[in-house]
Amino acid sequence: MATSTLPNIVIIGGGAGGLELATQLGHKLGKKNRANILLIDKNRSHIWKPLLHEVATGSLDSNLDGVVYSAHAAKHGYRFQLGTFCGLNSETKTITLAPQFEQQQQILPARDVTYDQLVIAIGSVSNDFNTPGVKEHCFFLDSHKQADRFHGALLNAFTQVHQNTQDAQLDIAIVGAGATGVELSAELYHVADLLKIYGLSNMTSAKLNIHLIEAGPTILPALPPRISQSAKDELEKLGVNVMENTRIAKAGSEGFITSEETLINADLMLWAAGVKAPDFIRALACFELNRANQIVVKPTLLSSTNDAIFVIGDCCACELPDGKFVPPRAQSAHQMASCVESNLINKLNNKPLANYRYVDYGSLVNLSRYSTVGSLMGNLTKRSMFVEGKIARIMYISLYRMHQRAIHGTLKTFGLWCAEKIMRVVRPRMKLH
Repeated sequence: MATSTLPNIVIIGGGAGGLELATQLGHKLGKKNRANILLIDKNRSHIWKPLLHEVATGSLDSNLDGVVYSAHAAKHGYRFQLGTFCGLNSETKTITLAPQFEQQQQILPARDVTYDQLVIAIGSVSNDFNTPGVKEHCFFLDSHKQADRFHGALLNAFTQVHQNTQDAQLDIAIVGAGATGVELSAELYHVADLLKIYGLSNMTSAKLNIHLIEAGPTILPALPPRISQSAKDELEKLGVNVMENTRIAKAGSEGFITSEETLINADLMLWAAGVKAPDFIRALACFELNRANQIVVKPTLLSSTNDAIFVIGDCCACELPDGKFVPPRAQSAHQMASCVESNLINKLNNKPLANYRYVDYGSLVNLSRYSTVGSLMGNLTKRSMFVEGKIARIMYISLYRMHQRAIHGTLKTFGLWCAEKIMRVVRPRMKLH
């Protein structure tokens, strides 16, 4: 039984990095009564963020495929508390959680939580760059709740086109041609092809018009040119209207208006251009921040302003030797979680802390069932290797399996894989409600 004399390690944010860290610390410290491990998140369940575009299209059901924090915590040696982080007092080592509301009813009051060591892993949100009308008219994919909201609107739009006797079309405009925008574009065509199986035969992919809008000269700007060109070719084969060098000036009820005052008509608009740490981090006035609101850290991933606070994941500004920051990717969060896990244990044992070292293993972009493209970084050379097709698809799936293994263990991950195979026989291939 844990006692109050044990150190309190509090992790805020149950994304890829936060959940993996809580799991490993639960095994190594929580179950051995060496520390109290507490994970705090504003949601009750976890979905791996790179899969949110599948939740948005209905290819993945967040209610069935998510990880329920409270149940997971009971098995892995940590505690879970539902709450929204809104305040921090580094002198008294307390964080403040906002009142919690559900269906406009308060279920939890504001409360304080004390810590000895704090890990901030609150992730990122879409950066609308203060573009007029975006907040009012666009969907976002920062959480599974937002993905579910888009999915509901998408099903309604599919139904309207199907039941319209005229030659109706569905126009969807996506701003931001990073991995999220590109993968979502392909997945939308995939689910549109599935609709005829479930009685919506009038809503075909031929009636789907997708505009993928990118302000820069190429889609997937963070990836090598060969990958971005290959992805563009595949998308255009599907029918996606790829619009590069197109800046959005504002969003309205009819669609997006470009900087050249051209209207891009859209029934559904989604914003996936750029990320930043949540704005309230700046209001805390406790940290050194970069332009994207990310918290600047030391090489050990300790905050540059406080030696009792670690930062991991998308909200972490960790500078690389070339002056750039570690990119906000799932592999970065995984590596940071491993580093902070070791450093927290080192702290308890009064051992020196290790510096974080980012290793880029490459990037993969999944274009639904149509194709997968990407690059892999070799272990023996610094050059990247271009991969596509089935090999790239297998490698893409393995990234999710690695995340499952980190939070469930090898045996349960294998069990989940078997269960997925069985469920494919009895479950619809897309969520229809």
